[in-house]
Amino acid sequence: MNKVPLTARGAEKLREELKQLKGVERPRVINAIAEARAHGDLKENAEYHAAREQQGFIEGRIKDIEGKLSNAQVIDVTKLNRDGKVVFGVTVDLVDEDNGAEVTYQIVGEDEADIKEGRISVSSPIARALIGKSEGDIAVVRAPGGEKEYEITAVRYL
Repeated sequence: MNKVPLTARGAEKLREELKQLKGVERPRVINAIAEARAHGDLKENAEYHAAREQQGFIEGRIKDIEGKLSNAQVIDVTKLNRDGKVVFGVTVDLVDEDNGAEVTYQIVGEDEADIKEGRISVSSPIARALIGKSEGDIAVVRAPGGEKEYEITAVRYL
């Protein structure tokens, strides 16, 4: 399987979620199933069926996270060569050439992306246009809404 890039912070968040699922959620749902079983007839026991469904979701999420972590190529941005180039994991300050609006994005893996927090996927049109560019360069983003130009004002390795 191909390695999937993941920032050190993103990998840590996945590990924390995995720990929560295995240490807290899994035992809680197992107890709920045992309690529901004690109520008798399982065919018409809604609590039992709900707990079993939740158990399936938790086990699926555990497998998903374990798979992502096993295929992850964890990249610590603070240890990268600080040559001013835009690469995976960096934080980039941009200025929209059309209206002068300033935006800041961190380029992260697909599982870490959250536009509200300024984290964009490495496979997004903006990130693809920025990768390999340097401070002062103009990046042309080809998006569904048309072309946009951004000037890279800062590249930070946080």
